[in-house]
Amino acid sequence: MPAKRIIPCLDVKEGRTVKGINFEGLADVGDPVELGARYASEGADELVYLDISASSEGRATFVSLVERIADRINIPFTVGGGIRSADDASRLLDAGADKITVNSAAVGCPRLISDIASRYGSQFVVVAIDARRHDGIWRVTTHGGSRLTDRRLTEWAKEAEERGAGEIMFTSMDHDGTRKGYPCDTFATLADTLRIPIIASGGAGCVDDIAHVLTAGKADAALAASIFHYGEISIAELKRQLRSRGLEMRM
Repeated sequence: MPAKRIIPCLDVKEGRTVKGINFEGLADVGDPVELGARYASEGADELVYLDISASSEGRATFVSLVERIADRINIPFTVGGGIRSADDASRLLDAGADKITVNSAAVGCPRLISDIASRYGSQFVVVAIDARRHDGIWRVTTHGGSRLTDRRLTEWAKEAEERGAGEIMFTSMDHDGTRKGYPCDTFATLADTLRIPIIASGGAGCVDDIAHVLTAGKADAALAASIFHYGEISIAELKRQLRSRGLEMRM
């Protein structure tokens, strides 16, 4: 079994790292390059940077930021936000990103996944899926969870894999921001359905939550933000505690 990964997530707005709940009540938590460098030194396996600024100025700022990150950080990092075409992905990969992630645009145009994968390879493509339970069924949402679609979580994840996704990053919108853990049964179902790695996102409030999703939930990696941004636990200490529970973590 591959070693598990810990991935800090940094939401970026106009060149600064911010944190809120569902992109509301945003607070500035620091410079994304400096934060990323700190997390890398603490033992993060990868980083995820998400551009949440919709303006053209924000996009230009983000491409420049990716270049700065690539110059400073020596661990893999994924970038996403507003990628609507293979050319959008190209600009970010050319700037130094190791992977890109697509979400709402891929739901609207699934061919986007295969377009990017055919140009660069599946290892460069992470498909992010936001979903919530609706009438007892996990339904995919878009636009930060605000728009409910007819797509079902497992079916969409399988299609994304078939179209060339190299990883799935699943967020339960019912759990995101609650810091009360993950829907581990749902993660386990995804893991049993797919052949590609799954990143668990949204809901981490403590070490127990992360340990549970990496074991019972069968996730390959855990992504978190607040517990790192606000210094509740260091990545080194988190990994130490996870190893003490028998989990094999990347060095």
